[in-house]
Amino acid sequence: MTSIEEHIEVIRRGADELLVESELRAKLAAGRPLRVKAGFDPTAPDLHLGHTVLINKLRQLQDLGHHVLFVIGDFTGMIGDPSGRNATRPPLSRAEVQANAKTYTDQVFKILDRGRTEVVFNSKWMDGVNAAGLIRLAAKHTVARMLERDDFGKRYRARQPIAIHEFLYPLVQGYDSVELRADLELGGTDQKFNLLVGREMQKEHGQPPQCILTLPLLEGTDGVNKMSKSLGNTIGITEPPGEIFGKLMSISDELMWRYVELLSFLPAPELTARKRAVKQGGNPRDVKFEFAREIVERFHGRNAAQLAGEEFNARFRDHETPADIPEVTVRSPGGAATAITQVLKLAQLASSASEAARLIQQGGIKVDGGKVSDKALTLATGRSYLIQVGKRKFARVTIS
Repeated sequence: MTSIEEHIEVIRRGADELLVESELRAKLAAGRPLRVKAGFDPTAPDLHLGHTVLINKLRQLQDLGHHVLFVIGDFTGMIGDPSGRNATRPPLSRAEVQANAKTYTDQVFKILDRGRTEVVFNSKWMDGVNAAGLIRLAAKHTVARMLERDDFGKRYRARQPIAIHEFLYPLVQGYDSVELRADLELGGTDQKFNLLVGREMQKEHGQPPQCILTLPLLEGTDGVNKMSKSLGNTIGITEPPGEIFGKLMSISDELMWRYVELLSFLPAPELTARKRAVKQGGNPRDVKFEFAREIVERFHGRNAAQLAGEEFNARFRDHETPADIPEVTVRSPGGAATAITQVLKLAQLASSASEAARLIQQGGIKVDGGKVSDKALTLATGRSYLIQVGKRKFARVTIS
């Protein structure tokens, strides 16, 4: 295989779409490191596994010798990314953005090579753009073109509000590519429109257009929605090792393969071999267990991963947790959390909320291996929990 073919194989693994491959091959043939851009708006204080789908790909490109431009959107974060939104996102204050950005820069080097990463803040150039500059930027695209974007189009047809400032978001993100002279930009599938704007901006400024690599959006622990802090379905990379391990072991066997394909650093042939072994009767729990250890080791070290695995076995396998636990999805009556008594009732693990309260008082309820003593305990919407009633009754309950 030629070096370019090796590059393309690594770049395409786990990706959704590469635009335009012929242009990327020409850039690689030039023999210089690519300037690879990826932007992150610090809208929440911590990175989670959903973010790492893209960050892992950046690391793979670094290992191939390329230069990563990790763009912290401290300016765009104050606009609010409308991607995938059915309502206007509340803009963040500069103080909120800066506080969140600090944690991003602390955490990202758990994956990226510090020596091959250039961390840049897009306020560096955007703070200097005055009103006349923003007007010139806004003149680059039409309203009709903006409405081609799926989420804008849906909101317009549904007569839902679209704030004018939201149209500025893709323009500013695209202008970042001009300032950074990006060769390749990475983003989630929901970012495709914004990434294409970057190509157009570069053409208008006389630059070779960047290539685009879109990556799938990782579902959260609920198995339905995109992993998102606001939905409570995340696995944070700074969470305690035992929590990460337990959450990964609680995902469904079907979702497990999605996580392994997008997050594991297993060589492709080994991943294929594991799939084949499960199809031939192997226990998917073993694959999940090794994957959980891999992820915990990546963010907390080998010793922490070993201990988390031992603790998980001590809590579950050694206490005869059944291998085939029924999976139940219940709909939250509303809000970000649901009372444990209601969850037990909705999941038909108790006949009523009062019976659920009695079981808790008697010490007969465990959630994720821990005994529940507080009848007022609430469980987050968008999460899955292993619930045990008495000694023998188990269910994996997802609150949607």
